[in-house]
Amino acid sequence: MEFENEEFEIETFEDMDLTDFSFRNSTFIDCMFENCNLSNVNLSNTKFQDTRFRNCKIVGLDFPNCNDFIFTIGFEDSFISYSAFSDMNLENTDFVNCRILGCDFVNTNLKNANFEGSDLEDSIFENTDLSYASFRNARNYNINPNENSLKKTKFSVPEVVSLLSIYDIELV
Repeated sequence: MEFENEEFEIETFEDMDLTDFSFRNSTFIDCMFENCNLSNVNLSNTKFQDTRFRNCKIVGLDFPNCNDFIFTIGFEDSFISYSAFSDMNLENTDFVNCRILGCDFVNTNLKNANFEGSDLEDSIFENTDLSYASFRNARNYNINPNENSLKKTKFSVPEVVSLLSIYDIELV
C-alpha cells in the first residue's frame, strides 16, 4: 500500500510495521492507527485531521513537519520516543496512558491537553502553554513553573512535588 501523495478517510491501519515509510503529502482524515510501528516515518506536509494512535510505537517523528491546517491527533497507550512536537498548536490533544520518552514540547500550545497516566521521562517542556492541561497520575515530568504557563493545570500528589525541583530546597 502506498502512503505518499494519498488521501485516506475513515480508515483503520492495524498491526502494521510502517518503519521508514513516507507519508509525505498525504492526508489522513478520521483515521485510526492501532498496534502499529511508526518509527522514522517521513511526515513532510502530512495532514492529520481527527487521527488517533492507539497502542502504537512512535519513534523519531518530526510532527512540526506536518501540515498544520486543521491538525488534530490523539494518542492512547502508545510508546512515543525521541519525537518533536515543538512550535505546534496541540490544544485539546490526548496523550493518555502513554510512555513519552525524550520528546520535545518547546514553544508548544498544550492548553487543555491530557497527559493522564503518562510517563514523561526526559521530555522537555519549555515556554509551553500547559494551561488547563491534566497531568493526573502522570509521572517523571520535569516542568519548570517559571518557564511554562500552568494556569489551572491539574497535577496529582505526590508527583506534583517535582515542580519544586528547580528550587534549592529540602522537603521534610
